[in-house]
Amino acid sequence: MASIADKAAEMFAQSFNCCQSVLATCGANRGLPRDLAIRLGEGPGGGFGRMGNICGAVSGAIMSIGLKHNRGPDAKDAAGRAEAQRCVREFMRRFEEAHGSLVCRDLVGFDISTDAGYQAARDSGAMKELCPKFIRTAVEIVEDLLG
Repeated sequence: MASIADKAAEMFAQSFNCCQSVLATCGANRGLPRDLAIRLGEGPGGGFGRMGNICGAVSGAIMSIGLKHNRGPDAKDAAGRAEAQRCVREFMRRFEEAHGSLVCRDLVGFDISTDAGYQAARDSGAMKELCPKFIRTAVEIVEDLLG
């Protein structure tokens, strides 16, 4: 049986971006419909619009944390907000400890915000090789934090 991290990596192999892959798999356990996760995860892919900023796997993980811990529909649950913030900080600490950065261009080693940089990253195989590792780490940390 495939783990949640395996399922997320499989989604990436099917051409979904890092954010979609993490959000759809982690979100499924928290009531988020897959089609909605895919739509929500489109923009943050590639470090937000392929700008190479915060890694899409990180973004998907943070959104997944918010599915469980949040202020609630009336924005009055201070404890939920505090727990979300604690989990996000812990997630980011662990991810950065594992990979040295939270930033897509640093993680893949190319400035994918330019067409030339994006093509170089694809041609080198960096994204195909590295991004599944970031996705797996993101999912594993989220599942550890949220149970």
